[in-house]
Amino acid sequence: MTTITLHPDFRIGPVDRRVFGSFVEHLGRCVYTGIYEPGHATADAHGFRGDVADLTRELGVTMLRYPGGNFVSNYTWEDAVGPVGQRKPFLDLAWRTVEPNLVGTDEFLQYCEREGIEPMMAVNLGTRGIDAAIGLLEYCNGEAGTKWADMRIANGREEPYGVKLWCLGNEMDGPWQIGHKDAHEYGKLAAATGRAMRQVDPSIELVACGSSSMMMDTFGEWERTVLSYCYDVVDHISMHAYYEEMEGDRASFLGSGTAMSTFIERVAASADAIGAQKRSDKRISISFDEWNVWYLFSRFVGETNLPVQKDAPRIIEDVYSALDAVVVGDLIISLLGHADRVAVGCLAQLVNVIAPIMTEPDGPAWRQTTFHPFATAARLARGDALQVKVDSATMATAKHGDVPVVTAAATVDPSTGALALFVTNRSDSEQEVTLRHPGATARIDGGSAVLADHVGPREGQEAAESYGMVDALPVSHEDGTITLRLAPESWTAFHGTLEG
Repeated sequence: MTTITLHPDFRIGPVDRRVFGSFVEHLGRCVYTGIYEPGHATADAHGFRGDVADLTRELGVTMLRYPGGNFVSNYTWEDAVGPVGQRKPFLDLAWRTVEPNLVGTDEFLQYCEREGIEPMMAVNLGTRGIDAAIGLLEYCNGEAGTKWADMRIANGREEPYGVKLWCLGNEMDGPWQIGHKDAHEYGKLAAATGRAMRQVDPSIELVACGSSSMMMDTFGEWERTVLSYCYDVVDHISMHAYYEEMEGDRASFLGSGTAMSTFIERVAASADAIGAQKRSDKRISISFDEWNVWYLFSRFVGETNLPVQKDAPRIIEDVYSALDAVVVGDLIISLLGHADRVAVGCLAQLVNVIAPIMTEPDGPAWRQTTFHPFATAARLARGDALQVKVDSATMATAKHGDVPVVTAAATVDPSTGALALFVTNRSDSEQEVTLRHPGATARIDGGSAVLADHVGPREGQEAAESYGMVDALPVSHEDGTITLRLAPESWTAFHGTLEG
């Protein structure tokens, strides 16, 4: 028997709405024929697809990271502002694609503004450095009377954009990164760049590059070294992680959320160790600004094997299965369960590239299977994350060892008592769960679930949109006891009330 115990007085902390962010990189068709396609039947006056914007709102995206990603590390932002007709294409070395520069800083920030989405900007610390970073910040946030602010005004934007969240480079620990640096080189550069940027705008939040995955040889030591230089300058340390089913190892794939939780806890411990060493009262938060299911090792040919291409080539367009949707839901449980440390999250990416939304040029846009758990959690997870105690059997996995069969996260809105409870059943059999709430009054009013199967990836609009949320299995309330039933290999979102 599995039990889940919770109480409204035992809280992890507020759920930062930025944890439901996503990511727009100049990679493949994420921008061109993704969010942006002038001439499309739904395009607005600025060339952005209305059907994609509608789905983005339905998805519940609160923030978008831009312009990369690996792309940012050889990007010259100045070449993508001003009159579009005067912009010159350039060769992006990260994805071996000719970038036309039709969409740049102004187009992206104004798109975010129209859609009510917070932007998260990244600066190039690969081929460039302090000067370019402070120039971009001044361009975005500066008042009239300085060089870059006046350039923005000349380009048609009078008011500053007021961008608050800034990434100091991207995956600088990775040998694949243009301008890759060791931890000492990067830590010094991040500290110097961050200090200079705060001179331009003291109100910004800064994200230092953490490890690109927990499997990096430099993991742990990278965080320790980088933060030893820039702990006092930055607010967040980044994390990136992707998960996939390898060689039919379904159990390990379903246990990916346990690996994500371990990663978060190890990075938090590394950051806290530096804080203790510095005798600092400051606490570094985590920006998990790239996460998703990505079939990196089994489907992607590798960037070094890509030919030089142009015209928005189809790169990394993973098609997702029902099993992938269950794992995405379980990863969201891991993020919510660490709400006291994870301040920012970015599902990578938004459209076409390992994305919940797919499009066809001059054609439709549709939801992939992974769209559903993200949209549901973004809609229901409000207020404070609760400390959820799960007593569950374990299941053996080849990759992660023994992992819990049932995992859960919950949120409660303190103003209304609205409860959201998210539960994964990783096993291939139905599970019965007793929901305990000692000293509190609870009720589950309903729920919906994503169910795994063995169909495989759902290719194309018709196949993808034939899959969606289904009603949760019936819930019983008897003599103050709530019993939940979980379908095999499922992720379920329950809603109700919880009051002390």
